Amino acid sequence: MDPRTIAENVRAVFSLPDIALQVNELISTGEANNRELEQLILHDPALTAKVLKFANSAYFGFSGKIATISRATSLIGHKELRNLVIATSVTSTFDGISSDLINMETFWFHSVTCGVVARLFAVHHKNKAQERFFISGLLHAIGRLVLVSHFPDEYAEVLRSKDHGEHAMINAEREIFGFTHAELGAELLRLWKLPPSIWKIIEFQLDPLKGEEFRDDACILHVATNFANCIQPCVNRDVDFDEIKPAYQPEVWNYLGLDPSISQPIRNESRMQIYDILRVIRPQTVMIY
Repeated sequence: MDPRTIAENVRAVFSLPDIALQVNELISTGEANNRELEQLILHDPALTAKVLKFANSAYFGFSGKIATISRATSLIGHKELRNLVIATSVTSTFDGISSDLINMETFWFHSVTCGVVARLFAVHHKNKAQERFFISGLLHAIGRLVLVSHFPDEYAEVLRSKDHGEHAMINAEREIFGFTHAELGAELLRLWKLPPSIWKIIEFQLDPLKGEEFRDDACILHVATNFANCIQPCVNRDVDFDEIKPAYQPEVWNYLGLDPSISQPIRNESRMQIYDILRVIRPQTVMIY
C-alpha cells in the first residue's frame, strides 16, 4: 500500500467540483484574465455568493464593501481567488465522511484555524507568498479523511493512540499503513493539480527541516498546526508559548527565528477570521462552537 496508489484510486470519489478545477486550471496557466475568471465563477451563483462573503470577511479586512467578483479579483489577485474557490468548495468534497470515527465539525474548525494561523505566521515571518499558507493549512489533514473513509478499521486502530498525543498517532499511521496522512494528502492535492508550493508544504509538514526548497514554508505549517492544536476549539484560551513549540522537532521554531511574543497577538487576530471563514464554508460548525 502506498499513498500515490491510494490517491489515484480515490480520486473519483474525492474530487473538487468542476468549477473549482476549472478555476485552478485557468489560473495555473498563468494566462487567465479577470474577465475570464469572473465569467467562470458567475456561472455558479452559490459559489459567487460564498466568494463574495469570503472577500468581505475579516480574513482580508478591506474597509469598503466588495460587491462584485470583478472587484474581488482585482483586489486579492488570482492566486488568492483560487484559494477562496477551493476553500468554499472543499468541504462538500468530503461531505460523505462518517462521523463514527471523526467529528467533522471539529475537523473543519481545526483545519480553518490552522489555515488562518499559518497565514498569520507567514506574515510575521515576512514570507512574500502568504496567500498559499491558508489553503495549505486548511488542507493539511485531508489525508486523514481519506484514510478514515476507505480504511475505517485500520484507522480506528490509529485513533486508539490518540490519548498519547499526535506524535503517537503519526507513529501508528506509519506502523499500520507505511506512510502518514500528510504524504497521502499531498498526493491527492498533486492529482488535483494544485501547485507544488501547496502540496509540497503539506507533504513535509511533519518533518519540515527536510523540506529542501520548501523548508521555510513547511516549518511555518508545522508550527501553525501545533499552535492550532492548542487554541481550538476554545479560541478564547490563553496560549502558553511552551505549549506551542513543535511537538516533533522543537528546533523548527528556532530555525524560523520567530519572536515568542507574537503567539498571543496571532491568537487574538485569528479569532474573528476563523469564525468569519467558517460562516462561509461550514456554517453548521459555527452554530456548534
